[in-house]
Amino acid sequence: MTKKLQWGILGTATIAKKSVIPGINESNTGEIKAVASRTLEKAQEMAREAGVKEAYGSYEELLQDEDVDAVYIPLPNHLHKEWVIKAAKAGKHVLCEKPIALNESEAKEMQQTCANHGVVLAEAFMYRYQARYAHIKRTIESGGIGEIRGIRAVFSFNNSEDMSNFRMKRANGGGGLYDIGVYPLSLARMIYEEEPEAVTVHGFAPASHDHVDMVAAGLVEFSGGKFLTFDCGMWAAFRNEAEILGTDGRIVIPNAFTGGLEGYELITGNGSETIEVKDVNHYALQADSFAQAVWKEKSLLFGADDAVANMKVLDACLISQENRKRIELGGER
Repeated sequence: MTKKLQWGILGTATIAKKSVIPGINESNTGEIKAVASRTLEKAQEMAREAGVKEAYGSYEELLQDEDVDAVYIPLPNHLHKEWVIKAAKAGKHVLCEKPIALNESEAKEMQQTCANHGVVLAEAFMYRYQARYAHIKRTIESGGIGEIRGIRAVFSFNNSEDMSNFRMKRANGGGGLYDIGVYPLSLARMIYEEEPEAVTVHGFAPASHDHVDMVAAGLVEFSGGKFLTFDCGMWAAFRNEAEILGTDGRIVIPNAFTGGLEGYELITGNGSETIEVKDVNHYALQADSFAQAVWKEKSLLFGADDAVANMKVLDACLISQENRKRIELGGER
């Protein structure tokens, strides 16, 4: 019988129900052992919907389940640190929803606690496991678009009327930068394989929405004049795309962060070509990569160090937005 990593789910968030649980079930390595909520009724309802046998009426009870190897944490942002640390102390490996924390300091504490207890910690950026991104990097490395000059990425949607959502609450880590701005930041760091030198971000954070950024736009500076320009928002029309600009061509990535099955478009002086890349559920790929790291078969593609580094950039973006100034980072990796 093929071994399976036994997962517990802390919380009943939509992303867990609709994406991560189906992804783990579709993976080659994992299965859902238990789900937990703050009430037993909600946990039981989710367990029925997902076909999971075990349901717990508290997160603590799930962490006490000795048959659970790893937990996925899709809780609101301000609860990530608390429950990552509690899970680590219970000996559970942790896949935590992005952003991993509210700031770099929290992320470092979480990383150190997980290291102290010998458990794997990773941030749940599922899109980075898509086969098309490995293909895109090979195209770039082979000179397919010449030298990279810049990246443009956008991610926005409109849920401005959902005032009960934690994303609208400043104390809970609300705002577009925390929720979706982290995607363009992680994309540029992944493509360039280096850390930024500086950031400048301008945002719209109205009093009507607890002064969280409902729209933000930024410039992220990398070495050699390379750049990322991005915007993100929760009070704007839906967009989800990226473009990598080279000296001899460009790569256009549709549904850059939530898609994956449509490949990408390569545009050069010879014309435009749609590159189809055979792909599978990126949530399943993420689960498999995580399990292989737990079993020490392979290193994580993106481990806790990467999560801390992305948090450092996000911190700078938030400070820049708040103070309306350019923030230097240093660019070290």
